[in-house]
Amino acid sequence: MNPAPHTRPVHHGPASRGHTHDDVQASDGLPEKCPTIKIGDAVIGRGHPVYVIAEAGVNHNGEASMARELIDVAREAGADAIKFQLFSARRLVSASAPSCAYQHRENPGTQRDMLSRLELDAAAFADLKSYADRRGIHFLATPFGVPELKHLVRMDVPALKLASTDLINTPLLAAARNSRLPIILSTGASLVEEIDETAALLSEQARSSRLAMLHCVSAYPTPPTDARLRTIATLEKRYRIPVGFSDHTEDPAISGLAVAAGACLLEKHVTLRRSMDGPDHFFSLEPDDLVRYIQEARSASAILGDGRIGLSASEREVRQLGRGSIVTVGHIRRGTPIAEENLDIQRPGGGIDPRDWNDVIGRVAATDIPPDTRLCWSLLK
Repeated sequence: MNPAPHTRPVHHGPASRGHTHDDVQASDGLPEKCPTIKIGDAVIGRGHPVYVIAEAGVNHNGEASMARELIDVAREAGADAIKFQLFSARRLVSASAPSCAYQHRENPGTQRDMLSRLELDAAAFADLKSYADRRGIHFLATPFGVPELKHLVRMDVPALKLASTDLINTPLLAAARNSRLPIILSTGASLVEEIDETAALLSEQARSSRLAMLHCVSAYPTPPTDARLRTIATLEKRYRIPVGFSDHTEDPAISGLAVAAGACLLEKHVTLRRSMDGPDHFFSLEPDDLVRYIQEARSASAILGDGRIGLSASEREVRQLGRGSIVTVGHIRRGTPIAEENLDIQRPGGGIDPRDWNDVIGRVAATDIPPDTRLCWSLLK
């Protein structure tokens, strides 16, 4: 149920004297329930600052030193989190599984061949987690199997990110649910009935406090006209959870549009150089563009605000000087009843509010009141 709208006090008698309306406050809540989740010390949800995940993925090319560089790039760009992908190529794909067209642009061969060159072992992940902690950026990873998920839990990551491809992976979803960690779930290339089933599997308790979704278009790169950003609001309305955007477009300006469409978290691929050999570099953002991407998102988040109705600090002068007060037109002797012809409205504010016009009419002057006097309650009885 929505709270009752704020109503101004009605002034009657001496208890109202000295009252002004300069301290009008915003409502305590947004117009409707806005669920949130927490990742570390960050609150994620509508009305809170946008949370940005720099997706390093496999853009380290299997080199831990390059992965560290990507952590540095994400931290210096202002991202909240850096995210990698944890998998075993041998367990994840069969030996004969072909790679997607975008993946073998420069790397013809099977998925297993490609992914085996991009693995980092558990020790490397532990070192990267420690390094990210020291740099002051959240360390996240996408597990592509239950053993990898359990390893991340042991590493004490602040949340789990599940890929769109695993939205129907019941064992992995159940393990994520049982981990009790916050879950970020991508929805690319999924049907609504599949998303419904997954939301049910993760349970009502998990959805209310631990689950966020990312609207995602599984096309690499995603043409801007295929981004379908209004889906963000559709997902939020349907599942009543925080929703963001896993962005595979190439335009850094898309982040601001996504935030305006309701995204409360963003995930964006980052690379050191788009020209590098590897499946994801060509549609990722280089460091300078990642800075712009995050700046656009932060700016949009700040411009949109938290949805509350209220007075901003920048409005106070105009409010004071542009609004009027009730003033006297001529001299009013003590004991004289106040009539309409004795009064007018004149800037600035700070006196009796013009909304109280009818409450002033018929009162009696408590003292002689000169012309052009800005009335206050102590002059009346």
